[in-house]
Amino acid sequence: MAGSKRAIFLDRDGTLNEEVGYITDPAQFRLFDFAAAAVREINRAERLAIVLTNQSGIARGLYDEAFLAEIHEKMHAEMRRAGARIDGVYYCPHHPEIGEAPYRQACDCRKPKPGMILRAAREFGLDPAACHMIGDRYGDVAMAHAAGARGILLLSGHGGLEYERERGAWPREPDFIAETLTEAVRWILEECES
Repeated sequence: MAGSKRAIFLDRDGTLNEEVGYITDPAQFRLFDFAAAAVREINRAERLAIVLTNQSGIARGLYDEAFLAEIHEKMHAEMRRAGARIDGVYYCPHHPEIGEAPYRQACDCRKPKPGMILRAAREFGLDPAACHMIGDRYGDVAMAHAAGARGILLLSGHGGLEYERERGAWPREPDFIAETLTEAVRWILEECES
């Protein structure tokens, strides 16, 4: 039934794993120590945990979709070992100005556009207005707002720097600003119960 489930959307780099730039070797993918515990809280609250990530490294020719699948399988395996579950992963391989077709294009899935949220909502039967997005860039927040969801900015990854340098230009404030992923998840779950 459409809209019967709720999700917490999660950015990947700088939110679930260390921000190291473009990951071109599986050894560079390292989950934060707290990531699995935060995802377990989402699972226990019977929310879907869905990762949404821009991956223009594909358009740039730094890696291909098979390599990205390997990284995401590593993420799933590490989460499973820690008793956590990621319910879905959506990624945008495009860049509007770099690379070759079909990856060089202005698409509707590259953050801050809402395409990934809207696709996940269709495929999982979600009401975006009942969902939240957590990420370390204002683009994550803007994507959430464009889809009708609520956006939480993490001060990890790029978030602290963006908050200090760019917040005056933001067209709309994040719905919440959190120091950590754990704090963001707990705020969502407490806010939804109040």
